[in-house]
Amino acid sequence: MQRLSVSALLAASMLALAACSSKPAAELPHAPAVSTSLPSQRGDFGPPQGEPIQAVLTSPPNVPPPIHRNYPAKVIVELEVVEKEMPISEGVSYTFWTFGGTVPGSFIRVRQGDTVEFHLKNAPDSKMPHNIDLHGVTGPGGGAASSFTAPGHESQFTFKALNQGIYVYHCATAPVGMHIANGMYGLILVEPPEGLSPVDHEYYVMQGDFYTTGKYREKGHQPFDMEKAIDEHPTYVLFNGKEGAITGDNALAAKTNETVRLFVGNGGPNLVSSFHVIGEIFDKVQPEGGTHPQENVQTTLIPAGGAAIVEFHTDVPGSYVLVDHSIFRAFNKGALGILKVDGPEDKLVYSGKEVDSVYLGDRSEPNLKAVSVAAQAHAAGTQTKEEQVAAGKQLFTGTCSVCHQDNGEGLANVFPPLAKSDYLAADPQRAISVVTHGLSGKLTVNGHEYDSVMPPMAQLTDDEVANILTYVLNTWGNPGGRITKEDVARERAKPAPANAHKEEH
Repeated sequence: MQRLSVSALLAASMLALAACSSKPAAELPHAPAVSTSLPSQRGDFGPPQGEPIQAVLTSPPNVPPPIHRNYPAKVIVELEVVEKEMPISEGVSYTFWTFGGTVPGSFIRVRQGDTVEFHLKNAPDSKMPHNIDLHGVTGPGGGAASSFTAPGHESQFTFKALNQGIYVYHCATAPVGMHIANGMYGLILVEPPEGLSPVDHEYYVMQGDFYTTGKYREKGHQPFDMEKAIDEHPTYVLFNGKEGAITGDNALAAKTNETVRLFVGNGGPNLVSSFHVIGEIFDKVQPEGGTHPQENVQTTLIPAGGAAIVEFHTDVPGSYVLVDHSIFRAFNKGALGILKVDGPEDKLVYSGKEVDSVYLGDRSEPNLKAVSVAAQAHAAGTQTKEEQVAAGKQLFTGTCSVCHQDNGEGLANVFPPLAKSDYLAADPQRAISVVTHGLSGKLTVNGHEYDSVMPPMAQLTDDEVANILTYVLNTWGNPGGRITKEDVARERAKPAPANAHKEEH
């Protein structure tokens, strides 16, 4: 927040004294004429001073260190466009177009008033030309008009960072939407001259929506789907370019009684984010990266092509879940991250336990390596039953254990057991129809009657259904056996049986 200068405060005090004094204002000591208006948020603080500075760029979720200069400088930014194949989910790959080799691109940090000499390189093995539009630039196209760069070439332009704030940058080469949808976006922070208030941790999180020809978590390499992108029907909605990018071993970290600042961007290209941290209240939010903060905010909207700065204080330990609160995006498209807070309990603030694995789903696991291994083995034609069982165990945790429990015992009088199940033993293939088409009505399992609903698990791929059922058949005293991806595909293609659960529309 901008503050009045000392001289402005003195001038205001003199005016107040004049208004209250019995003497005419002309008899009071003369004060110099000083404007009492707030300084402009837009500033040119003169030419750069000192030697040029090479910008420190960081990959997400890391942020460059704060700037402690009290003068404007010439800052040199060198950023390379790299087109590369990377995982988008376990066992799923995608060809991303990146700024700096990551999605989102490298975080850039400068000071208001700095002169930025920007070098954009396009790797020689790139297939496409690219450019960059920085929302923190005052000039045609935000730099796009000056940075069109063919593969194997480099472009250079210079701009002055006139406005403080957190700004998105992205590629603006036609078709613009396709370049952004392939991961070409990032954040540039223009610090105010006095710097930001000190905090214990700063992290970089950026949401994006992705459009693949295959369905969510369908294994193998997935190409971009232009029709889905135009229709705004994303396959994935992700933080930092990959499902699970900030969960498990890659979770953000803090300790109790610390302050955390998140620079949160939304690359889009289409969706607005409803950003929320489950179990925290933002002490301060600078919505849309603006100067004036809001306080005590639960969920903040971040438009496509926008960003926000959120800050909060950690009080009790636990796993705090970062989500887009358009909630199906979190649990069915991937927009989920974790901040792991360690430290002593404070029972006066919160008496409960840490968020458990059922709520977090399979992302509570450190990783889903077994799923990736099983997918690769299937593609190579070498998949074993043991690999299916290992993958199915991890998938079961996030999909089925909430009803059937981690031990397969179910819930008495509500959900039937999967452990030592005579229903499964009688016809293991029948389980495929239950998972793909659903099941409703009365059912007898192990001598007990149940009357509940099993919704169709349409969000699961054939490969995932096969692995989950193979795990169940070979666990908890069940008879064993193996379900293949092809078995599931055949069953899914059949008409739903009469007792299948029908979704209401």
